[in-house]
Amino acid sequence: PCPRSHPRTCMKCGQGTAALVIRVGDPFCRACFREYFVHKFRAMLGKNRVIFPGEKVLLAVSGGPASSAMVRQVQEGLSREAAKRLRFVPGLIYVEEGAVRRQSPEQREQTLAQMETLLQATGFPYHLIHLEEALQLPPSILQPGPERSGTAGPSRPSYKEAVDSFIQQQRQDGDSGTSLPADSTQDTPAAPPASPRLPGTAQTQELLRAFEAAGTATAREELLEMLRTHLIVQTARDRGYAKVMMGESLTRVAIKLLTNLSLGRGAYLAVDTGFTDQRHGDVMVVRPMRDYTAKEIAFYNFFHGVPTVIVPPLFTKRREKPSIHQLVECFLLGLQEEFPSTISTVYRTGEKLSPEPAKASSESQRCLLCLCGLD
Repeated sequence: PCPRSHPRTCMKCGQGTAALVIRVGDPFCRACFREYFVHKFRAMLGKNRVIFPGEKVLLAVSGGPASSAMVRQVQEGLSREAAKRLRFVPGLIYVEEGAVRRQSPEQREQTLAQMETLLQATGFPYHLIHLEEALQLPPSILQPGPERSGTAGPSRPSYKEAVDSFIQQQRQDGDSGTSLPADSTQDTPAAPPASPRLPGTAQTQELLRAFEAAGTATAREELLEMLRTHLIVQTARDRGYAKVMMGESLTRVAIKLLTNLSLGRGAYLAVDTGFTDQRHGDVMVVRPMRDYTAKEIAFYNFFHGVPTVIVPPLFTKRREKPSIHQLVECFLLGLQEEFPSTISTVYRTGEKLSPEPAKASSESQRCLLCLCGLD
């Protein structure tokens, strides 16, 4: 042990011994840290009020720490013991990207099996999708979908009216002890798919040719993110999900903010990093984990045994500065070690931005790839 170390008292309850220090001068015991973590998630959803009772919400799970912690928060929020229970209907989606990450078929099968075990343990309906399926996406994915009757608008009831209507409906149906509608399991997959579960070799080769055509590692990172988003949005449309939850943490949002500035996407920062992203029209993307730092998420997962599945990064032969994304990440995390408020300062700066510049006045003035307004 360090000779200068000494136990500190929790700043919240003033009694327990601190188990971690979130920021300088903010020690928390385990019980208070869990309460703080849960409250922050509920407060983020409650403050924005974009997820209405009874709506189907698709949780995008990568297997990483942030998305796994997000799933655990939803699980706890739907449990009977929760003080303020969540009222939406969750589903899970995992996009398997082993082909572009240079994994062998055996490694891809192993990762798929690990993820399927993790998703099945939640008890929620889930969807396993391969990145190769992006090659068969319909052309409609390049256009915003028609807005649902449930999106914000003059004919849309207020959040309070929606809650009152949901509670009244529950009373009429009889309190069955669960907040999920009766048809919430309609898209639960049947028995696990029979092998071979991986896409055909021809599809994989076609996908790899598309990634090799992207000349730089930065372009490949952007292409991967775009295809992944398109697959998730299309699945949400096909399965009737109104919202999609992404597990981007505060650290990831700050990195994305500076990365997009470097890539010339400064006008679209509020759309790419904000809590809500409505560019797809009928499917809204929300980021409920964007108030958590990577450190908070790591400690929460460690304390509560949240399982994760880690996949390798995109393959590159360059050892240093392989892409703008990784360069910005190394730069910010390096600064964070010496100046602990670096990432939160970048994040708070992004909070002041408006999504107005990203809106397009007509279809001809909309980017075909990201659906934002043209410069």
